[in-house]
Amino acid sequence: MQKRYTLALLAALAAAPLAFFSSPGQAGDEPVANWPSKPIRMVVSFAPGGSSDVVGRYIAQKLTEKFGQSVFVENRPGGGGNVGTDAVAKSAADGYTLGMSTSGPLANNKFLYKNMPFDPEKNLTPVVLVCEIPLIIAVNPGVAANNMKELIALAKAKPGSLSIASPGNGTIGHLALELLKSTAKIDMVHVPYKGDTPAMTDVIAGSVQVLSVPITSVIPHVQGGKLRGLAVTSSKRFPGLPDVPTATEQGLNIEATVWNAVVGPADMPKSYVDKLNAEINRVIASDEGRAKIAQFGAVPGGGPADRLGALMRAEAVKWKQVIETANVKLD
Repeated sequence: MQKRYTLALLAALAAAPLAFFSSPGQAGDEPVANWPSKPIRMVVSFAPGGSSDVVGRYIAQKLTEKFGQSVFVENRPGGGGNVGTDAVAKSAADGYTLGMSTSGPLANNKFLYKNMPFDPEKNLTPVVLVCEIPLIIAVNPGVAANNMKELIALAKAKPGSLSIASPGNGTIGHLALELLKSTAKIDMVHVPYKGDTPAMTDVIAGSVQVLSVPITSVIPHVQGGKLRGLAVTSSKRFPGLPDVPTATEQGLNIEATVWNAVVGPADMPKSYVDKLNAEINRVIASDEGRAKIAQFGAVPGGGPADRLGALMRAEAVKWKQVIETANVKLD
């Protein structure tokens, strides 16, 4: 009796489809036409209220409207964005966990932190570049410099006499400063703060002379004359401050932006990536999307997933050299 039962069970299993053995949520289980069929988690790697959070919530809202399934935001700050991005890297590659991350965890941090919990190129799937936020080099109006040439001349005349504020050690504001110092061969004292606002506040007060931060919070103070913008670090002038030239226009090969991007775990099905990429491109190319992104002090990204992958690799190469030359390290 036992032998006949065993043979019957083996025969039934042999006739069963392969999916019988698959676990729910395995990558590629669900046809793209049916995906998503349940809520999607979007992990934002920074605290509520910042640019990544605001951008992430807007994209989540638009995806919810399009797919008819809730796309809910989960904030997982910590480790310069590493904690949240690592949560994405370690999730199932079934399309139901996405990440809104930035240039730090996706390119720079692996050269700054001794123990990185993931490798962005090996453990993540690029989906789409959402937007970029340029940095600005600005000064207190009392500084006798109206452009980068004059600032560099001041720094060379009295090495170490000018101090420059950044949002913190290892931030893109700090790395842009190190790139400026090595490119222009100047010496300025770095003063790291805990965020853009305290750095900006001290430069406006005059206790620090120069500022290197993402442009978002600085725009009204440059427009109001509390700060003098000398250069933006994007490839093109920033539409919100059209009178501030780029560093490149002034002969300095300095480009540095904070970029926000959607990623998924490694091995995420290409059909899901393509579906997300097309929809997010549609959102950020719309009149409403462009206006929203401009409110964040950013410019739209877009393009295929491969564009984001290429950006991640290129930025890693560039900032690795800057970080190693300046010997920047974080715990």
